Amino acid sequence: MTPTETALAHVRALSPSAGAVPDAPITVNFHPDRLLADGRDVAQHLADDRVYRTQYETGISNGGLGGDRPAWERRMFGDCGTRPVYGALNLAGHPDGAAPRFGSCHLILRPHVRDRATYSLGDSVTLPQIVGTATTFTAVREGLLAQVTRTGQALGVTATSPQQWLAALAAPRAHAGRTLDDYVEAQIHGGVTLGDDVAALVADPSFRGTATETRLQALGPPIRWHPGFRLDADAFPADLRGPQIPPLARAIARRYREPVLDAAILGRAARDGDDPQLVKYLWHILVMRGRPA
Repeated sequence: MTPTETALAHVRALSPSAGAVPDAPITVNFHPDRLLADGRDVAQHLADDRVYRTQYETGISNGGLGGDRPAWERRMFGDCGTRPVYGALNLAGHPDGAAPRFGSCHLILRPHVRDRATYSLGDSVTLPQIVGTATTFTAVREGLLAQVTRTGQALGVTATSPQQWLAALAAPRAHAGRTLDDYVEAQIHGGVTLGDDVAALVADPSFRGTATETRLQALGPPIRWHPGFRLDADAFPADLRGPQIPPLARAIARRYREPVLDAAILGRAARDGDDPQLVKYLWHILVMRGRPA
């Protein structure tokens, strides 16, 4: 079997209940302006290579390069010899992508990619037990409905019952979902290439008119714009990601003479050497609390 077939077979054995994955796109969120080891930013790398590289290849991570994830991958996918590309299934159609935690922009993948992806209820860094494939998605669906029963929401959509949630899930959405932690992760086997697998690119409006937009245009897929996130530097709280966050937000605002922070300004701070972990936390708060651009 090919590596992709091996990975899918292992997950089907873990979740054998038949049931098709819903007709929703996989999105892959990314920060286009973060620098790689070779000095290129992510957007330039994509334009040059035409292939989306995993975090293990780029070295850009939100904290999941090590830890227990490699062991989870071996248990899930067997000895398939490759690592998946990570995205999320955008069941709610959120305009900021299914998992904005991982970036201000996202790729919308073509429908055929769903067939060679595996799925988990929650991020694989948490070692989730509820998993599925395109043809064995029932456990993931039931897990979402159980979450609605327990908490009154799932995937950023609130409801008083699973039936109401299913109806609300299909409604069009113009506002950001802000789903930092609540998503169905998609592990894409067989790689992601721009020409074959990407239908569109959705970008943060803070990149309009910048060199980053020029590089994103060079990728080829049509660009859409989501509402974006902006937050006054003085409005970053200490209770969400720690006491270091408010002074850093104010320092970045003073440095660039920008009293309101957005994705592009945080990218500039990351490139200029601010602590990447703290910049990541600033981005999380921007997603949680920011207003549309």
